[in-house]
Parts: sequence; structure tokens; C-alpha cells
Amino acid sequence: MSEPINISFIGLGVMGGAIARHIAKAGHKLTVYNRSPARIERWQAANPGLSLQIAASPAEAAKGADAVLTCVGNDDDLADVVLGPMGAFTTLRRGAVYIDHTTVSARIARQIAVEARDLEVHCVDAPVTGGQAGAENGQLTVMCGGRPDAIEAARPIMEAYTKRIVHVGKAGAGQTCKMVNQITFAGIIASLSEGLRFAQSSQLDLDKVYEAISGGAAQSWQMDNRWHTMAKDEFDFGFAVDWMRKDMGLALDEGRSIGVSLPVAAQIDQIYAQVQAIGGGRQDTSALVRVLPRKGKA
Repeated sequence: MSEPINISFIGLGVMGGAIARHIAKAGHKLTVYNRSPARIERWQAANPGLSLQIAASPAEAAKGADAVLTCVGNDDDLADVVLGPMGAFTTLRRGAVYIDHTTVSARIARQIAVEARDLEVHCVDAPVTGGQAGAENGQLTVMCGGRPDAIEAARPIMEAYTKRIVHVGKAGAGQTCKMVNQITFAGIIASLSEGLRFAQSSQLDLDKVYEAISGGAAQSWQMDNRWHTMAKDEFDFGFAVDWMRKDMGLALDEGRSIGVSLPVAAQIDQIYAQVQAIGGGRQDTSALVRVLPRKGKA
């Protein structure tokens, strides 16, 4: 465990709120900022006994902080809370650590890294994988982009809520690695959905099918954790389709910018658009199976 320091956290959503809880429990002095004060109130109610200071702006949160962490929605949100007129970089001290856990474009990650370099701030783009359960249990995997010294400065902080921290490359590399994760993840969900529908239409015992194939080459985390819920049409949990489409859009845009074709990812993205069209935007990504018809059904 690292020595207690002053840490400011910006963005108390599902992931950010869980990460902030682990930071507070590690003994750090926590200051938070969230655009919606109601979310902070809900966080406090869900975490009784954990003390924190509430800032009125990202700039106020960053003033005097040893480290600032962000976990917000998208590129525009991130640019606003970090680089905006009341952003964290207007007050963050020289030598402090900045860690971003938002899934955003590599472009904004690199832009922020340039600004951080000029301010002599240790900057890490650090998207995570592991989902809400990983955040709640402090078992996230972090893929980090940035200078080696920045990663090492950030590591003691991130160890409070992670099981694995991997330095994948220079600034922006964390975000591109997360795109690889989402491209691969989407493909697994799509093939799992097709396999499930094929088994159902063949009138196979789904429990027996799972028993037969889950120990071999077809096995995956998605199969182990989503096969049975997909079979029961249960999707009100997990990583939302809306967020997956945001992430797929980032990957497809990056692919176009570097001249890489992603035909499978593009097709799966369009299937997720169909899930949104039938009202599944807030459901788990496994809801992709909803638009694959069963035998004899429209």
C-alpha cells in the first residue's frame, strides 16, 4: 500500500465511484468533483464512514492535490474537466500525477499528455477492463500509456483497486490497447450469440452444451459468465450496449486514421445499433443475441 496522499477524483459514475471507494479505504485523503451533486450524495450514502472533501470545480479539486484521477464519459467531457477554463490542469501542481481511466480516443490522450509534459505533470492514459464487478472488487486490469517514470509514479495509487497494471507503450497506447480489447470482446460476444441461437434452434440441452464446450477451445469469460443469462433473456446488468457502441466508434475511427480495415468490428457495431433500436441500449452487451432470431421465430 502506498503512503497516504491527497488524491482528487473527478467522475463518480459506476466505475469511478467504485475506484474512489478503494482509494478512500486505502487511507488517502480524497477530494471529489462530479457535475451532478446528487451522484456525490448517493456515493456518500452508499459508503458511510468514508470521509471526503467536495470540490465545486475540477480546478478546485486539483488545487493542492498530489494526484488527480478522472473517469468521465467521452472526449468532450474529458477535455472540459482537464483542459477547460476550470479544468484540473489550471491548478495542478508541478510534479503531481494525473491518471485518466476514461475510455476515450488516443488523440485526446496524446493531447493531454503534451499539456501535462509542458506542466511537468506525470500523465498516464489508463483505461480499464474488468467491468463493474472488477471495479467493485478492486480487481481491474489497467492498460497504461505514458512515460515509464509516469507509470511508476502512478502505480502505487492504482494498486489500491487493480489486479494487473500493464505499461503497453507511449502516450495514447493505453487507449489503443483498450480498442483492441473491445474489438476482440465484441467478436466473442457475437460468436457466442450465434452459437447459443444455433444450439437453441437445434433443440439441444443448453446446460449440457455448456458443459461440453466450456472446457475446450471455445471457452471464454463471456461464455462462463453470460451463456446461462443469455439463455434466460436476462440482460439488465453489466456493460451497457450504449457504451459499447461508443467504444466501437472509437476503434473504427482509429482504424480509419491508421489505414486498418475492421470489417468484423464494423458489422458487429451495426448489430449493436439494432439492439439500441429495440430499446436495449442500457442492457448488457450480451443483449446482442436479442436480434438473432430463433428457429421458427421472426
